[in-house]
Amino acid sequence: MAVQFRDYYETLGVSKTATDDEIKSAFRKLARKFHPDVAKDKKSAEEKFKQINEAYEVLSDKEKRARYDQLGADWNQPGGGQPPPGWGPQRGGGSPFGSGNGGGVEFEFNGTGFSDFFEAFFGGGRGQSAFGGGAATDFGRRGVGAERGSDVEADIMVTLEEALHGSKRTVSFRRTSSSKMETYQVKIPRGVHEGQRIRLAGQGEAGARGGKSGDLFLRVRLARHPDFSVEGSDLVHEVDLAPWQAVLGAEIQVPTLEETRRLKIPAGTQNGQRFRLRERGLPNASGTRGDLYVAIAIRVPKKITERERELWRQLAEVHGVGTT
Repeated sequence: MAVQFRDYYETLGVSKTATDDEIKSAFRKLARKFHPDVAKDKKSAEEKFKQINEAYEVLSDKEKRARYDQLGADWNQPGGGQPPPGWGPQRGGGSPFGSGNGGGVEFEFNGTGFSDFFEAFFGGGRGQSAFGGGAATDFGRRGVGAERGSDVEADIMVTLEEALHGSKRTVSFRRTSSSKMETYQVKIPRGVHEGQRIRLAGQGEAGARGGKSGDLFLRVRLARHPDFSVEGSDLVHEVDLAPWQAVLGAEIQVPTLEETRRLKIPAGTQNGQRFRLRERGLPNASGTRGDLYVAIAIRVPKKITERERELWRQLAEVHGVGTT
């Protein structure tokens, strides 16, 4: 199965020497522009949003970024470098493209939100046993009697809006031993969380000698959102305040997954302080919703005018603080 290299730096429009802050800033800018809820052309925006998320998923993680940089764009070209030892999904062993039991069947997925390149090197491992071992037999040992097929695991990108409301997704896959594309309607349950697995029974590798087929597991990866980070069932939204807003107080607009809310910032607010909007997070196992926390970051201006400098000096003198 041909796997096309993805240039994640190009996708985010940053250089290979970009800092973590530059990568984060580029992601947020692009994600806001191409978020399906705000874009005019929703279909093309949705595809672009997935590409941006995939790139950020790798480049925002130090370990994944280091492995990605080590790989190189010419990894599968004639005369090019090969994947370094230990490459591929960190699960089960074996080839990143095939089975973890020494052979097996390769799978090609569509509709999961991730490219074949991501799945091959950063995903859960297609065609591998989801439990890390070989298939069990009816008689308790390998090579005797009917043998159950291996489970297959792939990643599926789920937006926060899908996690909030639930949805149905069309996912298709093709086994490289077959030309048939198999398509299934997958239910994304309301309140699904990062790492949760959605099971399609009997859709993994076929069993041997009359054994049952394995299962297909879709492991949930919550799509990164430009406005929120996720902490369990809670969401966190970062807000930058000017020093005078923190000192004097302010009223700001805070986005939620449904609408914009007003939040009153009291005078004397401290850097790092959090304010809670109840039940504006994601659903949890009990069906109730988590909260949305507004995290305050006080930003000091890097450049000021002479007039502003004089005002800051006067303020410092009021408090008996010397200046240089």
